Amino acid sequence: MNRIRQGDDVIVNAGKDKGRRGTVIRFADDEHAVVEGINIAKKHQKADPNRGRGGGVLDREMPIHMSNIQVYNPVTKKGDRIGFKTLEDGRKVRIFKSTGEVVDV
Repeated sequence: MNRIRQGDDVIVNAGKDKGRRGTVIRFADDEHAVVEGINIAKKHQKADPNRGRGGGVLDREMPIHMSNIQVYNPVTKKGDRIGFKTLEDGRKVRIFKSTGEVVDV
């Protein structure tokens, strides 16, 4: 079970986008995630009329390392570490380390 999942609201704790929030769109690999509106880079793209694609300078969201993001805790309004807990009914859930509240229900 991963600590950060697709669709989680995360906050950046290091790098040029420090303090900004976004949603995890997808994972590039085990250690990198693509976050909406974070780590934007310019991509110079050549036009390809066969594919119907225009050229120009595009903004692309690049992967960011997992160590530089934390799940956003709405109670404390900060990034928080994630732990795991087994409930009475046997389900394994993610919890916030600071408050002990369940992340996903």
